[in-house]
Parts: sequence; C-alpha cells; structure tokens
Amino acid sequence: MKKPKKQQSGSTPAIVALERAGAPFTVHAYEHDPAVAAYGQEAAEALGVDPRQVFKTLVAEVDGALTVAVVPVSGSLDLKALAAAVGGKRAAMADPAAAERTTGYVRGGISPLGQRKRLPTALDASARSHPTICVSAGRRGLEIELSPADLAALTDAVVAPIARD
Repeated sequence: MKKPKKQQSGSTPAIVALERAGAPFTVHAYEHDPAVAAYGQEAAEALGVDPRQVFKTLVAEVDGALTVAVVPVSGSLDLKALAAAVGGKRAAMADPAAAERTTGYVRGGISPLGQRKRLPTALDASARSHPTICVSAGRRGLEIELSPADLAALTDAVVAPIARD
C-alpha cells in the first residue's frame, strides 16, 4: 500500500475502539470528492489499493433486525447469503436514515467499528485472502487498514461468503 498521509485531526469512534482494543491498525486519509457517490471505489483509487482489499460497510435488515455486512467494494452484497449467514430468512437493504441513526455514522462513512449501537455483523470470507483490508474509519475520506481476523474478532462477525463479484 502507499504511504499513508498524516492522520486528520480528531478521532472517530472507530479509531477510538481500535485504540482501546490495542489492535494494530493504520489510518489512511484521502481527499473525498463530494461529487463521487461510489465511496468505496473512490477510496480504493485514492489509496492505490486493489478494490478487492477495500471493504464497504452496508446495513441491511435481516428478518426485521438491522445487520451489518462488510463486503469488497469490487463486488456486491448477496442478500440471501447474508440472511443465511446470520441465521435469518429474508434480507433487504436498510433504510439509509435508519442505518445512519443506529450506527451514528453518515452514508459513505459507516464503519463496522465503534457504532452507536452494536449490530450483528457478517464479513465476507474473501477478506481472509488478504493480510490486511481497509474499511471506513467512520468518515468519508478516512480508511482504517487492519487484519481481517482483528476486524472479525472486534465486531464478533460471522465470516461467510456473502458477496457476489
């Protein structure tokens, strides 16, 4: 990966959670373009990282309960696979306002770590094929690089094939 820029002033709840846990991580900052809607792809390009190694955090409803899905930005979420992974029957994307209100983050900056309310989490199994992955640090233009094992442990995530190419 490219050398990270200096950390922007002010931590996010995700960074605080990692610091408290004592997990090793690196913060990568980049200039977010407000005109870009594909936040994860923008992060991968700005950081010069393979999009299969940058993961987006999506909030879905599984049997009526909000659930976090962490999948590569190069793919999409398989809702049936997510439901099966967390022991549910039906899954649909959550209302963006409900996702923001529950996690405490804004769309494009939702981190799987440090959420206002801890939600059940599923991490795509492809994460295991990388020594480190990048996820949102809780703000657009800010990513955290950490090991998939640490992310899974810190979020109590189920690791399962929940993404489609």
